[in-house]
Amino acid sequence: MTLAPERLHISPTAPHVTEPTHVAAPHHVLNTRLSLGGGAGRTHPPKKSGRPNPMAHLDNAQIERIGVELDALRAEVMDSRGARDAAYIRRVIKIQRGLEIGSRALLLFSGVKVKGIRPAFWLGTAGLSLAKILENMEIGHNVLHGQWDWMRDPKIHSTTWDWDMASPAKQWQHSHNELHHTYTNVLEKDTDLGYGLLRVDEDQEWQLFHLGQPLWHVINAMFFEYGIAAYDLELRGTLQNWDALSEDERAKFKQLAWDTVHKIRKQATKDYLVHPALSGPSFGWTLLANFIANCTRNVWSNTVIICGHFPDGIDTFETDSIEGETRGEWYLRQMLGSGNISGPMLMHVMTGNLSHQIEHHLYPDMPSNRYAEIAPRVRELMERNDLHYVTGPLLKQAAQVYRKVGVLALPNKEPGRSRLGIVAGEIAKVLRGKGGARAKRHAPSTV
Repeated sequence: MTLAPERLHISPTAPHVTEPTHVAAPHHVLNTRLSLGGGAGRTHPPKKSGRPNPMAHLDNAQIERIGVELDALRAEVMDSRGARDAAYIRRVIKIQRGLEIGSRALLLFSGVKVKGIRPAFWLGTAGLSLAKILENMEIGHNVLHGQWDWMRDPKIHSTTWDWDMASPAKQWQHSHNELHHTYTNVLEKDTDLGYGLLRVDEDQEWQLFHLGQPLWHVINAMFFEYGIAAYDLELRGTLQNWDALSEDERAKFKQLAWDTVHKIRKQATKDYLVHPALSGPSFGWTLLANFIANCTRNVWSNTVIICGHFPDGIDTFETDSIEGETRGEWYLRQMLGSGNISGPMLMHVMTGNLSHQIEHHLYPDMPSNRYAEIAPRVRELMERNDLHYVTGPLLKQAAQVYRKVGVLALPNKEPGRSRLGIVAGEIAKVLRGKGGARAKRHAPSTV
C-alpha cells in the first residue's frame, strides 16, 4: 500500500521526501502476542465479579469481520496521507511556538502595573498555559506516537522529539505506547488504570490506601507531569523490591532515574531560573506565571486523560480473557475500553484529539487530524454491532470520574457487611499491629 503519485510531495520545506511513503503495519500486526487463529472455539464468559462480558453477544466470525472492516478503514486513511496532513502539523507547531515566544516576551514585563492590574502577567500566563497544553497534547503526545514519522522529517519524528514534560520521551513511549496501548484496560496488566494511585474499577481490589484517593487524585492532577515521570520510572515498585533486583537491573534503574532527574532539571532551569532571571525585577511574577502555566497544563492533561478510560460505560477486562486474543478482539477491547469527549473543533485540538480516544486507541499511529473524519464511521460500526460508543461533554465525563474516585475510595459491599464496617475492620487490624491483609497483598507499586 503506497501513496498515490500526486500525494508524494509533502512541502518545499521537506525535500528529503522523494519516495513513496509506505503505510506502517497496524498495531495488531506488530503485536506478536495476538493469535492468528481467528478465535475458533473461544468464548467470552462473564467477569469474575458477575458483570457481563461486553463481547458475549458476538460470535467469533462477527468479531473477526469487525477486525477486517477496521483494517480496511485504517488502510484507506493511511494511504491518503499527504501534503494536507503535513501542512496541518507544521501549522500547529508554528502557532504553538509563536504563542510560547510571545507569552514569554510578555512575561518579561509581568511586574508592570497598569491601573492597578498586571496585564502582561495575566495575558502572558494565559498564553503560556495554552502553549504548554498545545505542545503537550496535540504535538508532543502525537509525535511520540509516531503519527508523523511517515513525513521523514527528523524535526518532527518520534525518535528525536523532546517534549516539554518531566518524563523522558523514551521512558514514556515504553510505558504508554508499548504497555498501555497493548493492554488497554486489562486488570493487573494496564497500570494506567489508576496509575497505581487510584481504584477506578470495582474489580480492582480495595486497600486502606484508597481511602485518601480523592485527595491523591487532586494532588496528582496538579503535578501530573512529575507523577507520570515517577510512573514511567516504576519508582515505587522498584524501590519496594530493591533487594530482589540483580546488579544489572539496579544499574539500569539508576541510569533511567538519572535520565529523569536530568530532564526535570532541564525543565525547571528553563521555567524557574532562566526565564524569570531575564525578567529582572519581575523575577517573582514570571516564576509564578511559569508555575501556574505548568499546573494548568497538568490539570488539563490529567482531566482529558481520565475522561478517556474511566467514565461510566467503559469496560475493563480480566487478565485471562486476553490469552489467545485475536486482532478482532484487540480492536473490540480498544473500542470498549475507551471513551470520547464531545465538543467543538478547538477543544479537539487542545485535547490533542484525545477527545477521540476510541479512534486513537484503534489507530495510535494515525495522524490526529484524521480522527474526527473517521469517528462517525467507527460509531456506526459499533452501533451496528450493538456495542456502546461512549461519548459526552468534558464536564460530564470528568464529573463521572471524580464521582467514581470518591465512591471507589471505599470497598465494595460484601454480604452481611457494610462498606464502613469493612473499613473499620481493616483499620482495627492495623491498630492491633496485624496490618490489613488487603493492604499487604496489594500495595501500590507504581506512582
